[in-house]
Amino acid sequence: MATHLRIVGLVQGVGYRASFEAQARALQLSGWVRNRADGSVEAMIQGAPDAVEKIIAWSRRGPTSAKVKEVVVSDTDDATLSPGRFDVRPTA
Repeated sequence: MATHLRIVGLVQGVGYRASFEAQARALQLSGWVRNRADGSVEAMIQGAPDAVEKIIAWSRRGPTSAKVKEVVVSDTDDATLSPGRFDVRPTA
């Protein structure tokens, strides 16, 4: 089971992806994060339930210069994530 996040607001051009990646690595999560063409940020994460909850809580704030309006969280079985690996992907 993986968790998909869609983060909406002022989340591009403010270091959101790099900060998300640092948080995910610190929490030992697997997955990826990327910008979306619509101005949102998208992430797929997998790991210990408490670590997943911590990054969801962090994603609602983001880095200091971000202004998060909404975080849509959904669980999925469709993700294929490499354990121990977290990537920043190109914009989709």
